[in-house]
Amino acid sequence: MSLFLDSFWRALANCLQPRIIALSLLPLLLIGACSAGLFWLYWQDALDGLQAWLSDGLLMDGLSRWLDSVAMGHLRRVLAPLLLIVLVLPLVIVLSLLAVAWLATPAIVRLVAERRFGALAQRHGGTFAGSLLQGLGSALLALLALVVTLPLWLIPPLVIILPPLIWGWLTSRVMVYDALAQHATQEEREELMRRHRYWLLGIGVLSGYMGAAPGLIWAIGAMAVVLAPLLVPLAIWTYTFIFIFAALWFTHYSLAALAALRAEPLPAAGHPPRLQHASTSTEPHV
Repeated sequence: MSLFLDSFWRALANCLQPRIIALSLLPLLLIGACSAGLFWLYWQDALDGLQAWLSDGLLMDGLSRWLDSVAMGHLRRVLAPLLLIVLVLPLVIVLSLLAVAWLATPAIVRLVAERRFGALAQRHGGTFAGSLLQGLGSALLALLALVVTLPLWLIPPLVIILPPLIWGWLTSRVMVYDALAQHATQEEREELMRRHRYWLLGIGVLSGYMGAAPGLIWAIGAMAVVLAPLLVPLAIWTYTFIFIFAALWFTHYSLAALAALRAEPLPAAGHPPRLQHASTSTEPHV
């Protein structure tokens, strides 16, 4: 718990540094440019297709009754664009996470290592290709989980539990690899994920709940559609900054845990190497 809280406060303090704020701008510009391009090319066609799909009488009646049951009947007039935003939002979140992981996290790791872990040897157990595969594979699994669990979101308790859990799992999978790629060997990384998997998942889930906050801006209803050109860039920057904070949190936690692992006494003669279990374990990792 002490390592969990200590790394949280250190990450929070680092967020106020101009260099960290500047790091959030590169992913923002990239995702913002991609979003603007896709909006320009495909928004109207996608909206027309969704409106045609919603024109089915039974489907529209069912959605109207559901909106009335949750006191949101006024959204019927803007149902198609709001639904399209809701469908696109998970893709924006995933792209923001991957952009932060690939563009900003290496610089964050160097910054934290220089200031706190200058004596920690770099053993280069991860590669950029491995980061790509880890990120893309985990993102596809997370999006599949979102699609599969989508009907459960209509149950009030589950809508505030399932999405943050999925985002938390994805964030921990992506960030832990990148936080340890330069310093830990593969065996050390697997051992740390085995020992700390619940704390690492906890960091991811809490980051997932923080990432759910920007979604509240769409709760303003019809005005969200009118203000979408302003709200979308704001939401993207918020997601980006939250993932920057998550990268700092994971980096402080992971490098401190790695330093503690290497400081442990070597096993006595006749006993298996300390990390042998990590390389042969069949336990599922975070």
